[in-house]
Amino acid sequence: MSRRDRYYPRLIAWLRILLPLLALGLLSTLFLLSRNIDPSRTIPFVTDEMENRVIDQQVTGPFFSGATAEGDLISFIATTARPDPEQADRLLARDLTAHIDFLSGSAMDFSAKQGVVNDRRQEAELIGDAVITTSAGYRMTTEKLTTALDRIEAETAGPVTGTGPPGRIDAGKMQIDSDPETGNAHLLFTNGVKLIYDPAN
Repeated sequence: MSRRDRYYPRLIAWLRILLPLLALGLLSTLFLLSRNIDPSRTIPFVTDEMENRVIDQQVTGPFFSGATAEGDLISFIATTARPDPEQADRLLARDLTAHIDFLSGSAMDFSAKQGVVNDRRQEAELIGDAVITTSAGYRMTTEKLTTALDRIEAETAGPVTGTGPPGRIDAGKMQIDSDPETGNAHLLFTNGVKLIYDPAN
């Protein structure tokens, strides 16, 4: 019998005793360390993180569509939208655009960097370089435009400038509605209208 064969059974016997003792020591150490932890205490960052998520909750690519009583189709889309923390019935949108298909066949588009959608009042505010384009060839810009969600009714909050078939147009205000007879859009310019007529058009 070799020397290795004589010591091997003794090594196995000692390992059977030492390994359980080592495991017991590790478990005891874990329990001793855990006594300093109060499980009833909240984790500090959880509350802040949850509050930030509630504040920053948003919807990506929200889409809304509907029709007026006359049959005109209205649709709104934004890059993102989130609830207004100050008013529960309002949404704050980014890159808000609107498209209107009139029953007569004409069309109109609105777009702005920001928007506020008010569900209770059924209206949307387009804020920041609002652009209005029509299939008739008008392209107007203004700082703020308020438009209804359920009917063809919109107006600017201040000056508007742009171009159209007659030429260049500058006005203190612009209103939009639809002709009840033809269904076409009406652009009404008021408050000091300036037209630079372009005979080529």
